[in-house]
Parts: sequence; C-alpha cells; structure tokens
Amino acid sequence: MMAQFVFYIFATVLLFSAAMVITARNPVHAVLFLILAFFNASGLFLLAGAEFLAMLLVIVYVGAVAVLFLFVVMMLDVDFGQLREGFQKYAPLGGCVGGVLFAELVLAFSHWQMAPGRAAPLAAPGLTNTAALGGIIYTHYVLLFQACGLVLLVAMIGAITLTLRERVTGRRQNVTCQHARTRADTLEMLELNLGESVAERGGFLRPKGSYNEIAVPGSFGLVPENPKDDVASNKEKGA
Repeated sequence: MMAQFVFYIFATVLLFSAAMVITARNPVHAVLFLILAFFNASGLFLLAGAEFLAMLLVIVYVGAVAVLFLFVVMMLDVDFGQLREGFQKYAPLGGCVGGVLFAELVLAFSHWQMAPGRAAPLAAPGLTNTAALGGIIYTHYVLLFQACGLVLLVAMIGAITLTLRERVTGRRQNVTCQHARTRADTLEMLELNLGESVAERGGFLRPKGSYNEIAVPGSFGLVPENPKDDVASNKEKGA
C-alpha cells in the first residue's frame, strides 16, 4: 500500500514537471522542471527495483546533461520572444503532426506483446541489476559496446576538427619559456601614493621585454627579427 502511494506521488509530480518543461515561458525554469522530472523518474525506477537506471538518471542526465542545458541557456543571449513569433500561424500544422504521432503510438502499443522467449530474465538469480547489466554488456554485447565507444570517439574528433580554426593572431606561448621564468620576471612590487594609479607609473608589461620573447614563432602576427625592439608595439596591442 505504501509503495503504491509513493508511486502515485512520484508519477503526479513527474507529469506536472514534464508539462511545465514545455509550457514554461522562462527557459531556465523549463530546465529546472526537467531536472525535477529526472529526479521523480529515478524515484519510479527505484520503486521498480532498477537502481542502476535510477542512479544513471541522477548522475548522467541531471549531473551532466541537464546542467549543460542550464549553462547553455543562461550563457546564450537568445531572444525567445522572437523564436515564438509565428506560433499561432503554424499551430494547426503542428497539431496535425502531433495527432498523427499520437495515433501511431496508440496503434503500436495496442498491438504490442512481449516475446514468449524473453519473459525469463537473462541474469542469474541472486545478482543485482548493476551486476547483471555489467555481465551482459561486457560478455554478450562487448563488441557492440566497444563499437558505440568508437562512434562517440569519432564524433568527438569530428566536432573538434570542424570547430578548430588556426588563427594567425592567436597568442600561443612557449611552454618551456613559461616554466623557466622567475618571480622577478612576472612580479613587481610598487609603492603608490594615495590616488595614484599604476598607469601613471608606465603600467605593466608582461613579459618585460616583448611578448615575442615567449611566443611560439608565427603566433600573434609576424615575429620581428629583434623581439626586444617590439616593446612599443606590444603596448599598443595591449600585451
């Protein structure tokens, strides 16, 4: 009886939060309702005895995916009012598409039956869900699991390759020179009078000679033949 009561509580909050995800006007509030929906779904998985899926929802989806959504929504200056323009114009078409998808789901689930050979669990009795999933994934489906990892690796390399741009004006420092520097090269103590600024003393220039002394050749424009004579140009560039 208690399990049924908790189930209905989790299910009610889950349906409410899922509805608020698509109806909330503030995108930050929508992401927060999505996180609430994930927590309630994990509670339902715990009631069903699937503790691995419950922890997966909390750790992966809430701890990584939803937080990433939240940071992207908060950092991007998106005009959501402009995005909602034309909603009434395309609402009938969207309603028709949604109705067709809903009818397909009803037809699919009304004729769905479990295969008789899959009724029995694949794991041995006495094992937890996590141990059973680990045994199945790393024995029967280990090649498919490794193939999924390779697909994700290729996707990551492709994203880096497509977004990486070599900029001539990019500042790339020489790591060896950075490790060899001393405190006197980077730290300078000044005694300023009341109301006096560092700019009145000539400002700071790090490194003291020229940026080209510690830069990788070819970065931040052309490296002059005599880097020590480039102090004035670095001041103009804001080095």
